Amino acid sequence: MNEEQKRTSFEAYTRRTHVIGRIVSTITLVLLVGAPFLIGSFLGAMPDLPAVGKGFLSVGLVWTVSSVVEFLVYTPMLGAGGGYLAFITGNLINMKIPCAVNARDIVGAKTGTPENEIISTLSIATSSLVTILVLALGVLLLVPLQPVLQSPVLQPAFANVVPALFGAMAYRYYRKNMKVAIAPLLVMSVLFILVPSLTGSTSFMIIPSGAIAIGIAYFFYKKQQKAEG
Repeated sequence: MNEEQKRTSFEAYTRRTHVIGRIVSTITLVLLVGAPFLIGSFLGAMPDLPAVGKGFLSVGLVWTVSSVVEFLVYTPMLGAGGGYLAFITGNLINMKIPCAVNARDIVGAKTGTPENEIISTLSIATSSLVTILVLALGVLLLVPLQPVLQSPVLQPAFANVVPALFGAMAYRYYRKNMKVAIAPLLVMSVLFILVPSLTGSTSFMIIPSGAIAIGIAYFFYKKQQKAEG
């Protein structure tokens, strides 16, 4: 298969992926939004729509911005197939993104390539299946494992699993370009120390930290251009 055939085949695959992804995303959205109304109709306890609207306005606007930012940041990393799978199954930050990034690094695929599209889709699909299997086992073993899971000795470990995971992964990228990474890292670290409540809004904080990184990268790029000119 020559390059033209590969390109045509990949474009056809991408179109089919978008069609299937949009259909499944719409079905998922309808099921998620319709679930409380369906349960309420059976139990005779429909939700108070004005109260739901007020609740959404109080937190929904912030999370709407965060959702748009996550879409713009993560979709180029995951590709079409991986993006649809990740956003439908959820848990992107804790599970899907680390899995896809690690798989991409193992095979040496680059963002925006057909290879990245394939490896991201396969890794996220595998992650979703493993998650379902682990959750099923967890439900079955919940009672026997309850004393272990609630042990005070293990609570600090459970509270630091995500920071340990992302700290280890982040270092691999920080060391590639410390000039760009050090400023957002220091600014966000100081900000979270001074305002601990922001730790609950890490997705929203992607906006300023990403803007700092982009600004610094652009500065060094322009500086390099002047030096070469």
